[in-house]
Amino acid sequence: MRRIGMLATCAAPGGQGDIHPISNAALAWRDGRISWVGPDAELPHEYATDQSIYMSSSRSLVIPGLIDCHTHLAFGGWRANEFVERILGRTYQEIAAAGGGIASTVAQTAATSSEALIDKCTRFLTEMLSLGVTTVECKSGYGLTVPEELRLLRVYRELADAGPQRIVPTLLGAHMVPPVMRDRRDDYVALVIDEMIPQAARDHLAACCDVFVERGAFTVDEARRILAAARDAGLAPKLHADQLSDGGGAALAAQVHAISADHLEHASDAGIAAMAQAGVVAVSLPLATLYLRQPPMPARRFIDAGVPVAVATDFNPGSAPSAHLPLALTLACTMQRMTPAEALKGATIYAARAVGLEAEIGSLEPGKRADFVAIDAPSVDQWLYNFRPTACDLTFIDGVEVYPPA
Repeated sequence: MRRIGMLATCAAPGGQGDIHPISNAALAWRDGRISWVGPDAELPHEYATDQSIYMSSSRSLVIPGLIDCHTHLAFGGWRANEFVERILGRTYQEIAAAGGGIASTVAQTAATSSEALIDKCTRFLTEMLSLGVTTVECKSGYGLTVPEELRLLRVYRELADAGPQRIVPTLLGAHMVPPVMRDRRDDYVALVIDEMIPQAARDHLAACCDVFVERGAFTVDEARRILAAARDAGLAPKLHADQLSDGGGAALAAQVHAISADHLEHASDAGIAAMAQAGVVAVSLPLATLYLRQPPMPARRFIDAGVPVAVATDFNPGSAPSAHLPLALTLACTMQRMTPAEALKGATIYAARAVGLEAEIGSLEPGKRADFVAIDAPSVDQWLYNFRPTACDLTFIDGVEVYPPA
């Protein structure tokens, strides 16, 4: 048997950068759950013959399975034309006002069959698996009618049933007011509250409910009503908050006890303090700020205030057309002054908190799911500093090797 060179448990105790590394480690599991983790020399005899024991090469870094806690996975078409328009100087808001942006993807998604969406998402998930991503939060939001929003959530159910990754479905019916209802905002909010949320909850299609709080999307008061209905229906509240301006989204996230508030590039000091007090996870999305050429979320302000910071891709066809979570982690280091250890904790245990699964995944501790990844690097610092398209050697979910394919 060969020992693991370095294992990062990423357990919750400690601060953002406390990943609790173990040199010359061993990891054992039974029936898909971790039974023991610690120094190789201290491995108890009772686990020595466990058929599920795993030892990597002495150079490998072993980390918990990565969790992408913010994606818009199912969509029709792409928006490469908008990428060019932004390069030439048009803003996100200008493109949206001209019929592009979210509305463009809504139209393309409606024209794409569920079978085609499943095939497309399966390709994305396969690529993500090769990067060590074992859990993916997947938002709807490109339907904006009751039948289309529920269709997207059913796509996610099929993907979850097919595996191997864990899928956390989120209802984002409040992504924007559809153009056909622009003059009837109250009617659309009522539609989300009275029809979308109850049906998604009744059919167990969503675990969370998200609202985009921003100029051109939804107001704080509208979001408060929607998230109250979601909580009453058993869906965990989440927010897109303060992305393009300080719209009070961070403070609202604290008030409604959201499990996460995401983006937060323009959050106020008062909003950050409120999130810290309420225990809301801040989700950093550095790929979106890279593509939109905006100042990134001030991660250090959140960390210094005691807010746990998760890191995700925001994978979508407009503002973050990449599902490469390790790249997002490197960008969190270079653009947001997070250390590699802080970024890793943001894509493991804090990301698990952001999707309500911290009791099951996100760290390598006895009793948790045996989701883990072997990285071809001697340390977390080397892995995120020496960026490569993929440094992932092996990916395990529930103790089963799922990458590379057999």
